Amino acid sequence: MNEDEIAQFLRAQPQFFDRHPDLLESVMVPHPHGGRAIPLAERQILGLREKVRLLEGKLGELIRYGEDNEAISEKVHRLSLALLGAPDHAASVQALYFHLREDFAVPRVALRLWNKSLPEGAAEGAEVEAALRDHAESMAGPLCGPAAANPFMGWFDGAQAHVRSLALVPLGQTRVFGMLVLGSEDPRRFYPEMGTLFLRRIGELVAAALASRL
Repeated sequence: MNEDEIAQFLRAQPQFFDRHPDLLESVMVPHPHGGRAIPLAERQILGLREKVRLLEGKLGELIRYGEDNEAISEKVHRLSLALLGAPDHAASVQALYFHLREDFAVPRVALRLWNKSLPEGAAEGAEVEAALRDHAESMAGPLCGPAAANPFMGWFDGAQAHVRSLALVPLGQTRVFGMLVLGSEDPRRFYPEMGTLFLRRIGELVAAALASRL
């Protein structure tokens, strides 16, 4: 019999080792990590342990992912309460900046609004180039990526040299009327492949809160 025939025979005879239990201890096979030969039964145990280790690792990842999402949801909730409790536009903007910097640990935040009647002297009402407005209004949702050569970098005034990654969050449902830009010194904080669900929720929340006070 060749190897294939032996393998086929064993698959067709699941009770074979029940009838010959001594073979589990006497048949020697290579250790999966090299070195000495070990009994077939020990090799099976090692294989099961490895599967358990991999499953535990995946379970740990799922738990950490769930905990991270829960923590972010709690931060979004605190931000929503702060925005809802703000008495006017200026207080809303102040609450937004505070929670993004302190709660979400985003060191650089820039906000611009257009086509709205803003309080006189509001920094977020600074003139925005038509090209940047068009860019924002064409976005279907938040975008993340490297800061280098990004046209919105100018909104960080003298801090451009420190910003390595950006998140662009358009504000407005049916019509975009502003842009929230988040910047980080960490080039891996905002990257193109990252999920943007929470950024989208923050954008919707901020847009609704600001629009209600303008």
